[in-house]
Amino acid sequence: MASHESSYVPSTAVEKWVDERLPLIRFSKEHLIDYPTPKNLNFWWTFGGILAIMLMVQIITGIVLAMHYTPNIAMAFDSVEHIRRDVNGGRILQAVHAVGASMFFAAVYIHIFRGLFYGSYKAPREVLWMLGVVIFLLMMATAFMGYVLPWGQMSYWAAQVITSIFAAIPIVGDPILQLLRGGFTVGNPTLNRFFSLHYLLPFVIAAVVGLHVWALHIPGNNNPVGVSVKSSRDTIAFHPYYTMKDAFWIVVFFIPFAWFVFFAPDLLGHPDNYVMANSQVTPAHIVPEWYFLPFYAILRAIDFNLLFIDSKLLGVIFFAGSILILFFLPWLDTSKVRSGSFRPIFKWFYWLFVVNFVMLAYLGASPADGTVIGLGVATFSKICTAYYFLYFLVILPLLGLFETPKPLPPSISEAVLTKSHAATGTTPDAAGAH
Repeated sequence: MASHESSYVPSTAVEKWVDERLPLIRFSKEHLIDYPTPKNLNFWWTFGGILAIMLMVQIITGIVLAMHYTPNIAMAFDSVEHIRRDVNGGRILQAVHAVGASMFFAAVYIHIFRGLFYGSYKAPREVLWMLGVVIFLLMMATAFMGYVLPWGQMSYWAAQVITSIFAAIPIVGDPILQLLRGGFTVGNPTLNRFFSLHYLLPFVIAAVVGLHVWALHIPGNNNPVGVSVKSSRDTIAFHPYYTMKDAFWIVVFFIPFAWFVFFAPDLLGHPDNYVMANSQVTPAHIVPEWYFLPFYAILRAIDFNLLFIDSKLLGVIFFAGSILILFFLPWLDTSKVRSGSFRPIFKWFYWLFVVNFVMLAYLGASPADGTVIGLGVATFSKICTAYYFLYFLVILPLLGLFETPKPLPPSISEAVLTKSHAATGTTPDAAGAH
Protein backbone atom coordinates (compact mmCIF):
# COMPACT_ATOMS: atom_id res chain seq x y z
CA MET A 1 0.00 0.00 0.00
CA ALA A 2 2.79 2.40 0.90
CA SER A 3 4.81 1.51 -2.20
CA HIS A 4 2.39 2.99 -4.72
CA GLU A 5 3.91 4.41 -7.88
CA SER A 6 4.16 8.16 -8.23
CA SER A 7 2.02 9.79 -10.90
CA TYR A 8 3.83 13.12 -10.67
CA VAL A 9 5.34 14.43 -13.89
CA PRO A 10 7.03 17.86 -13.79
CA SER A 11 5.21 20.17 -16.19
CA THR A 12 7.86 22.85 -16.54
CA ALA A 13 11.64 23.01 -16.78
CA VAL A 14 11.80 24.74 -13.38
CA GLU A 15 9.73 22.00 -11.74
CA LYS A 16 11.93 19.35 -13.34
CA TRP A 17 15.10 21.12 -12.11
CA VAL A 18 13.75 21.38 -8.55
CA ASP A 19 12.42 17.79 -8.61
CA GLU A 20 15.83 16.39 -9.50
CA ARG A 21 17.45 18.22 -6.57
CA LEU A 22 14.78 18.48 -3.85
CA PRO A 23 11.59 16.60 -4.78
CA LEU A 24 9.26 18.42 -2.40
CA ILE A 25 6.42 18.64 -4.92
CA ARG A 26 6.75 14.93 -5.73
CA PHE A 27 6.79 14.11 -2.01
CA SER A 28 3.67 16.22 -1.39
CA LYS A 29 1.81 14.63 -4.27
CA GLU A 30 2.74 11.10 -3.21
CA HIS A 31 2.08 11.47 0.53
CA LEU A 32 -0.47 14.29 0.85
CA ILE A 33 -2.55 14.10 -2.33
CA ASP A 34 -2.41 10.73 -4.12
CA TYR A 35 -1.64 8.68 -1.02
CA PRO A 36 -3.95 5.61 -1.14
CA THR A 37 -6.11 5.58 1.98
CA PRO A 38 -8.65 2.93 3.06
CA LYS A 39 -12.05 4.03 1.83
CA ASN A 40 -13.87 3.17 5.08
CA LEU A 41 -12.17 5.53 7.56
CA ASN A 42 -14.70 7.18 9.88
CA PHE A 43 -14.47 10.53 11.65
CA TRP A 44 -12.47 9.03 14.56
CA TRP A 45 -9.50 9.03 12.17
CA THR A 46 -9.77 12.82 11.87
CA PHE A 47 -8.10 13.37 15.24
CA GLY A 48 -4.64 12.71 13.78
CA GLY A 49 -5.08 15.80 11.59
CA ILE A 50 -6.61 17.73 14.47
CA LEU A 51 -3.57 16.98 16.61
CA ALA A 52 -1.23 18.22 13.87
CA ILE A 53 -3.19 21.50 13.71
CA MET A 54 -3.20 21.81 17.52
CA LEU A 55 0.57 21.31 17.66
CA MET A 56 1.03 24.17 15.19
CA VAL A 57 -1.33 26.38 17.23
CA GLN A 58 0.59 25.67 20.44
CA ILE A 59 4.00 26.30 18.88
CA ILE A 60 2.98 29.58 17.21
CA THR A 61 1.18 31.01 20.25
CA GLY A 62 3.97 29.78 22.54
CA ILE A 63 6.65 31.58 20.53
CA VAL A 64 4.73 34.87 20.70
CA LEU A 65 3.98 34.47 24.42
CA ALA A 66 7.67 33.79 25.11
CA MET A 67 8.45 37.25 23.72
CA HIS A 68 6.54 38.83 26.62
CA TYR A 69 7.06 36.31 29.44
CA THR A 70 9.69 36.84 32.15
CA PRO A 71 11.09 33.59 33.66
CA ASN A 72 11.84 35.01 37.11
CA ILE A 73 9.94 34.09 40.27
CA ALA A 74 9.59 37.78 41.21
CA MET A 75 8.11 38.77 37.83
CA ALA A 76 6.63 35.64 36.18
CA PHE A 77 3.14 36.02 37.66
CA ASP A 78 3.00 39.73 36.80
CA SER A 79 4.33 39.10 33.29
CA VAL A 80 1.43 36.73 32.61
CA GLU A 81 -1.00 39.41 33.85
CA HIS A 82 0.84 41.93 31.66
CA ILE A 83 0.24 39.69 28.64
CA ARG A 84 -3.45 39.35 29.50
CA ARG A 85 -4.03 43.06 30.17
CA ASP A 86 -1.53 45.17 28.25
CA VAL A 87 -0.25 43.26 25.19
CA ASN A 88 -2.30 43.82 22.04
CA GLY A 89 -4.37 40.66 21.56
CA GLY A 90 -2.60 39.16 24.57
CA ARG A 91 -5.78 38.04 26.31
CA ILE A 92 -6.86 35.99 23.31
CA LEU A 93 -3.33 34.75 22.65
CA GLN A 94 -2.88 33.52 26.23
CA ALA A 95 -6.36 31.96 26.22
CA VAL A 96 -5.70 30.13 22.94
CA HIS A 97 -2.47 28.70 24.36
CA ALA A 98 -3.95 27.72 27.74
CA VAL A 99 -7.22 26.31 26.38
CA GLY A 100 -5.26 24.77 23.50
CA ALA A 101 -3.34 22.60 25.95
CA SER A 102 -6.60 21.12 27.25
CA MET A 103 -8.04 20.67 23.76
CA PHE A 104 -4.75 19.10 22.64
CA PHE A 105 -5.00 16.48 25.40
CA ALA A 106 -8.72 15.92 24.77
CA ALA A 107 -7.89 15.14 21.13
CA VAL A 108 -4.92 12.92 22.01
CA TYR A 109 -6.97 10.87 24.49
CA ILE A 110 -9.64 10.30 21.83
CA HIS A 111 -6.88 9.38 19.37
CA ILE A 112 -5.39 6.88 21.83
CA PHE A 113 -8.71 5.28 22.76
CA ARG A 114 -9.59 4.95 19.07
CA GLY A 115 -6.30 3.10 18.59
CA LEU A 116 -7.06 0.87 21.57
CA PHE A 117 -10.47 -0.11 20.20
CA TYR A 118 -9.50 -0.66 16.57
CA GLY A 119 -6.18 -2.38 17.34
CA SER A 120 -4.00 0.23 15.64
CA TYR A 121 -1.05 -0.99 17.72
CA LYS A 122 -1.01 -4.50 16.18
CA ALA A 123 1.52 -5.70 13.59
CA PRO A 124 2.82 -4.21 11.39
CA ARG A 125 2.20 -0.90 13.23
CA GLU A 126 4.11 -1.53 16.48
CA VAL A 127 6.71 1.20 15.81
CA LEU A 128 3.96 3.63 14.83
CA TRP A 129 2.22 2.98 18.16
CA MET A 130 5.41 3.26 20.23
CA LEU A 131 6.28 6.58 18.59
CA GLY A 132 2.79 7.74 19.53
CA VAL A 133 3.48 6.82 23.17
CA VAL A 134 6.75 8.78 23.01
CA ILE A 135 4.78 11.79 21.75
CA PHE A 136 2.32 11.37 24.63
CA LEU A 137 5.17 11.31 27.18
CA LEU A 138 6.75 14.41 25.64
CA MET A 139 3.36 16.15 25.70
CA MET A 140 2.95 15.36 29.40
CA ALA A 141 6.41 16.72 30.21
CA THR A 142 5.82 19.85 28.14
CA ALA A 143 2.39 20.49 29.65
CA PHE A 144 3.62 20.02 33.22
CA MET A 145 6.47 22.48 32.71
CA GLY A 146 4.10 24.94 31.05
CA TYR A 147 1.73 24.67 34.02
CA VAL A 148 4.53 25.85 36.33
CA LEU A 149 5.34 28.98 34.29
CA PRO A 150 2.46 31.25 35.48
CA TRP A 151 3.93 30.83 39.00
CA GLY A 152 0.57 30.74 40.73
CA GLN A 153 -0.12 28.81 43.90
CA MET A 154 -1.06 25.59 42.14
CA SER A 155 1.88 25.95 39.74
CA TYR A 156 4.37 26.22 42.58
CA TRP A 157 2.96 23.44 44.72
CA ALA A 158 2.40 21.10 41.77
CA ALA A 159 6.09 21.57 40.95
CA GLN A 160 7.00 20.75 44.56
CA VAL A 161 4.88 17.59 44.64
CA ILE A 162 5.62 16.20 41.18
CA THR A 163 9.37 16.84 41.20
CA SER A 164 9.63 15.22 44.64
CA ILE A 165 8.58 11.95 42.97
CA PHE A 166 12.15 11.56 41.70
CA ALA A 167 13.47 11.54 45.27
CA ALA A 168 11.87 8.11 45.75
CA ILE A 169 14.15 6.53 43.13
CA PRO A 170 17.08 4.78 44.84
CA ILE A 171 20.63 6.12 44.36
CA VAL A 172 19.98 8.40 41.35
CA GLY A 173 16.77 10.01 42.62
CA ASP A 174 18.28 12.89 44.61
CA PRO A 175 20.82 13.91 41.92
CA ILE A 176 18.03 13.93 39.30
CA LEU A 177 15.80 15.97 41.62
CA GLN A 178 18.52 18.56 42.26
CA LEU A 179 19.34 18.73 38.55
CA LEU A 180 15.69 19.24 37.67
CA ARG A 181 15.09 21.86 40.35
CA GLY A 182 18.48 23.53 40.02
CA GLY A 183 18.90 23.30 43.77
CA PHE A 184 17.41 21.76 46.87
CA THR A 185 13.99 23.33 46.48
CA VAL A 186 11.73 24.79 43.79
CA GLY A 187 12.89 28.29 42.99
CA ASN A 188 14.20 30.60 40.30
CA PRO A 189 16.57 28.01 38.73
CA THR A 190 13.61 25.62 38.50
CA LEU A 191 11.51 28.19 36.67
CA ASN A 192 14.33 28.94 34.23
CA ARG A 193 14.86 25.24 33.51
CA PHE A 194 11.17 24.63 32.98
CA PHE A 195 10.83 27.65 30.70
CA SER A 196 13.76 26.50 28.54
CA LEU A 197 12.47 22.95 28.28
CA HIS A 198 8.88 24.05 27.72
CA TYR A 199 10.09 26.13 24.77
CA LEU A 200 12.30 23.35 23.37
CA LEU A 201 10.16 20.23 23.74
CA PRO A 202 7.38 21.22 21.28
CA PHE A 203 9.97 21.21 18.50
CA VAL A 204 11.13 17.78 19.65
CA ILE A 205 7.48 16.68 19.55
CA ALA A 206 7.20 18.04 16.00
CA ALA A 207 10.24 15.98 14.98
CA VAL A 208 8.80 12.80 16.52
CA VAL A 209 5.46 13.55 14.83
CA GLY A 210 7.37 13.55 11.54
CA LEU A 211 8.69 10.07 12.38
CA HIS A 212 5.17 9.05 13.45
CA VAL A 213 3.73 10.06 10.07
CA TRP A 214 6.61 8.33 8.28
CA ALA A 215 5.96 5.15 10.28
CA LEU A 216 2.27 5.46 9.33
CA HIS A 217 2.99 5.67 5.62
CA ILE A 218 5.11 2.51 5.59
CA PRO A 219 2.34 -0.02 6.41
CA GLY A 220 -0.50 2.42 5.67
CA ASN A 221 -3.55 3.34 7.73
CA ASN A 222 -5.44 0.90 9.85
CA ASN A 223 -9.22 1.00 9.33
CA PRO A 224 -12.45 0.29 11.27
CA VAL A 225 -12.72 -3.34 10.16
CA GLY A 226 -9.03 -4.04 10.69
CA VAL A 227 -8.67 -5.82 7.33
CA SER A 228 -5.52 -5.13 5.34
CA VAL A 229 -5.71 -3.46 1.94
CA LYS A 230 -5.86 -6.15 -0.74
CA SER A 231 -6.24 -4.11 -3.92
CA SER A 232 -6.68 -0.60 -5.26
CA ARG A 233 -10.47 -1.08 -4.93
CA ASP A 234 -10.02 -0.82 -1.16
CA THR A 235 -8.48 2.66 -1.26
CA ILE A 236 -9.14 6.18 -2.44
CA ALA A 237 -6.80 9.15 -2.82
CA PHE A 238 -6.22 11.13 0.36
CA HIS A 239 -7.04 14.36 -1.50
CA PRO A 240 -9.71 15.57 -1.99
CA TYR A 241 -11.75 12.92 -0.15
CA TYR A 242 -10.11 12.90 3.26
CA THR A 243 -8.74 16.43 3.18
CA MET A 244 -12.28 17.75 2.81
CA LYS A 245 -13.66 15.33 5.40
CA ASP A 246 -10.90 16.23 7.86
CA ALA A 247 -11.34 19.94 7.21
CA PHE A 248 -15.04 19.69 8.12
CA TRP A 249 -14.38 17.88 11.40
CA ILE A 250 -11.50 20.23 12.25
CA VAL A 251 -13.96 23.14 11.98
CA VAL A 252 -16.40 21.22 14.22
CA PHE A 253 -13.60 20.63 16.76
CA PHE A 254 -12.71 24.32 16.79
CA ILE A 255 -16.26 25.37 17.69
CA PRO A 256 -16.01 24.31 21.37
CA PHE A 257 -12.38 25.43 21.32
CA ALA A 258 -13.47 28.93 20.29
CA TRP A 259 -16.28 28.91 22.89
CA PHE A 260 -13.79 28.31 25.69
CA VAL A 261 -11.36 30.91 24.34
CA PHE A 262 -13.93 33.70 23.95
CA PHE A 263 -16.45 32.96 26.69
CA ALA A 264 -14.78 30.85 29.40
CA PRO A 265 -10.96 31.01 29.03
CA ASP A 266 -10.35 30.37 32.73
CA LEU A 267 -12.98 27.68 33.26
CA LEU A 268 -10.49 24.82 32.94
CA GLY A 269 -7.93 26.44 35.26
CA HIS A 270 -7.75 26.04 39.04
CA PRO A 271 -8.79 29.13 41.08
CA ASP A 272 -5.69 28.88 43.28
CA ASN A 273 -3.48 29.37 40.25
CA TYR A 274 -4.74 32.93 39.88
CA VAL A 275 -3.03 33.76 43.17
CA MET A 276 0.73 34.40 43.14
CA ALA A 277 2.88 31.53 44.44
CA ASN A 278 3.56 31.59 48.17
CA SER A 279 5.90 28.99 49.65
CA GLN A 280 4.50 29.68 53.14
CA VAL A 281 0.86 28.87 52.30
CA THR A 282 -0.06 25.36 51.15
CA PRO A 283 -3.32 25.01 49.15
CA ALA A 284 -5.99 22.93 50.87
CA HIS A 285 -6.09 20.46 47.98
CA ILE A 286 -3.23 20.17 45.47
CA VAL A 287 -4.37 18.87 42.09
CA PRO A 288 -2.73 18.89 38.65
CA GLU A 289 -4.47 19.84 35.41
CA TRP A 290 -7.39 17.59 34.43
CA TYR A 291 -5.42 15.65 31.81
CA PHE A 292 -3.00 14.37 34.48
CA LEU A 293 -5.70 13.34 36.96
CA PRO A 294 -6.01 9.61 36.06
CA PHE A 295 -2.28 9.06 36.55
CA TYR A 296 -2.24 11.26 39.65
CA ALA A 297 -5.01 9.08 41.10
CA ILE A 298 -2.87 5.98 40.45
CA LEU A 299 0.12 7.62 42.16
CA ARG A 300 -1.99 8.59 45.16
CA ALA A 301 -3.71 5.19 45.40
CA ILE A 302 -0.46 3.42 46.29
CA ASP A 303 -0.18 4.23 50.01
CA PHE A 304 1.04 0.82 51.20
CA ASN A 305 4.36 -1.02 51.31
CA LEU A 306 4.99 -4.17 49.28
CA LEU A 307 7.71 -6.54 50.50
CA PHE A 308 10.88 -4.43 50.70
CA ILE A 309 9.48 -1.57 48.56
CA ASP A 310 8.12 1.39 50.51
CA SER A 311 4.89 3.11 49.48
CA LYS A 312 6.57 6.17 47.95
CA LEU A 313 8.77 4.18 45.58
CA LEU A 314 5.92 1.77 44.85
CA GLY A 315 3.70 4.71 43.92
CA VAL A 316 6.34 5.95 41.49
CA ILE A 317 6.62 2.47 39.97
CA PHE A 318 2.86 2.24 39.41
CA PHE A 319 2.71 5.85 38.16
CA ALA A 320 5.47 5.30 35.60
CA GLY A 321 4.22 1.80 34.77
CA SER A 322 0.73 3.09 33.95
CA ILE A 323 2.21 4.93 30.96
CA LEU A 324 5.16 2.70 30.06
CA ILE A 325 2.87 -0.34 29.84
CA LEU A 326 1.47 1.17 26.64
CA PHE A 327 4.81 0.48 24.93
CA PHE A 328 4.24 -3.27 25.36
CA LEU A 329 0.59 -3.29 24.31
CA PRO A 330 1.27 -4.74 20.80
CA TRP A 331 2.58 -7.91 22.48
CA LEU A 332 0.19 -8.00 25.44
CA ASP A 333 -2.88 -8.23 23.19
CA THR A 334 -2.71 -11.78 21.81
CA SER A 335 -5.82 -11.59 19.59
CA LYS A 336 -5.25 -11.97 15.84
CA VAL A 337 -8.22 -9.72 15.11
CA ARG A 338 -7.47 -6.00 15.09
CA SER A 339 -10.85 -4.30 15.26
CA GLY A 340 -12.90 -4.42 18.44
CA SER A 341 -16.02 -4.33 16.26
CA PHE A 342 -15.62 -8.09 15.73
CA ARG A 343 -14.74 -8.95 19.34
CA PRO A 344 -17.97 -9.16 21.40
CA ILE A 345 -16.37 -9.93 24.79
CA PHE A 346 -13.55 -7.45 24.26
CA LYS A 347 -16.12 -4.65 23.82
CA TRP A 348 -17.43 -5.09 27.37
CA PHE A 349 -13.98 -4.98 28.93
CA TYR A 350 -12.93 -2.07 26.68
CA TRP A 351 -15.87 0.15 27.62
CA LEU A 352 -15.39 -0.77 31.27
CA PHE A 353 -11.78 0.36 30.86
CA VAL A 354 -12.96 3.70 29.42
CA VAL A 355 -15.36 4.21 32.35
CA ASN A 356 -12.60 3.17 34.75
CA PHE A 357 -10.21 5.75 33.22
CA VAL A 358 -12.81 8.52 33.58
CA MET A 359 -13.42 7.43 37.17
CA LEU A 360 -9.68 7.63 37.87
CA ALA A 361 -9.76 11.24 36.63
CA TYR A 362 -12.65 11.99 38.98
CA LEU A 363 -10.86 10.35 41.89
CA GLY A 364 -7.68 12.28 41.13
CA ALA A 365 -9.61 15.53 41.54
CA SER A 366 -11.34 14.38 44.76
CA PRO A 367 -9.97 14.98 48.27
CA ALA A 368 -8.03 11.95 49.50
CA ASP A 369 -10.22 11.68 52.60
CA GLY A 370 -13.51 11.93 50.68
CA THR A 371 -16.02 9.23 49.71
CA VAL A 372 -17.54 8.12 46.39
CA ILE A 373 -20.75 6.03 46.31
CA GLY A 374 -20.12 4.79 49.83
CA LEU A 375 -16.44 3.94 49.38
CA GLY A 376 -13.48 6.00 50.45
CA VAL A 377 -11.58 7.73 47.65
CA ALA A 378 -8.43 5.79 48.61
CA THR A 379 -10.24 2.43 48.41
CA PHE A 380 -12.02 3.30 45.16
CA SER A 381 -8.72 4.48 43.65
CA LYS A 382 -7.10 1.14 44.49
CA ILE A 383 -9.94 -0.76 42.76
CA CYS A 384 -9.71 1.40 39.62
CA THR A 385 -5.91 1.15 39.59
CA ALA A 386 -6.14 -2.62 39.87
CA TYR A 387 -8.50 -2.82 36.88
CA TYR A 388 -6.26 -0.47 34.85
CA PHE A 389 -3.33 -2.90 35.13
CA LEU A 390 -5.46 -6.06 34.96
CA TYR A 391 -6.85 -4.88 31.62
CA PHE A 392 -3.40 -4.81 30.04
CA LEU A 393 -1.64 -7.62 31.90
CA VAL A 394 -4.41 -10.21 32.30
CA ILE A 395 -7.59 -9.47 30.33
CA LEU A 396 -6.08 -8.68 26.91
CA PRO A 397 -3.66 -11.66 26.92
CA LEU A 398 -6.43 -14.08 27.98
CA LEU A 399 -9.09 -12.71 25.62
CA GLY A 400 -6.84 -13.44 22.66
CA LEU A 401 -6.72 -17.08 23.73
CA PHE A 402 -10.36 -17.73 24.63
CA GLU A 403 -12.52 -15.21 22.74
CA THR A 404 -14.24 -16.26 19.51
CA PRO A 405 -14.45 -13.20 17.22
CA LYS A 406 -17.13 -12.62 14.61
CA PRO A 407 -16.27 -13.42 10.95
CA LEU A 408 -14.24 -10.71 9.24
CA PRO A 409 -15.26 -9.29 5.85
CA PRO A 410 -13.11 -10.57 2.97
CA SER A 411 -12.00 -7.05 2.05
CA ILE A 412 -12.51 -3.39 2.86
CA SER A 413 -14.60 -2.94 -0.30
CA GLU A 414 -16.90 -5.78 0.70
CA ALA A 415 -17.33 -4.25 4.16
CA VAL A 416 -18.17 -0.85 2.65
CA LEU A 417 -20.66 -2.35 0.20
CA THR A 418 -22.32 -4.46 2.90
CA LYS A 419 -22.71 -1.41 5.13
CA SER A 420 -24.06 0.64 2.23
CA HIS A 421 -26.64 -2.00 1.33
CA ALA A 422 -27.66 -2.36 4.97
CA ALA A 423 -28.24 1.39 5.17
CA THR A 424 -30.34 1.51 1.98
CA GLY A 425 -32.20 -1.73 2.62
CA THR A 426 -30.97 -3.33 -0.62
CA THR A 427 -28.97 -6.49 -1.26
CA PRO A 428 -25.80 -6.74 -3.36
CA ASP A 429 -27.69 -8.74 -6.00
CA ALA A 430 -30.52 -6.22 -6.14
CA ALA A 431 -28.07 -3.34 -6.37
CA GLY A 432 -26.30 -5.09 -9.22
CA ALA A 433 -29.59 -5.63 -11.04
CA HIS A 434 -30.24 -1.90 -11.02
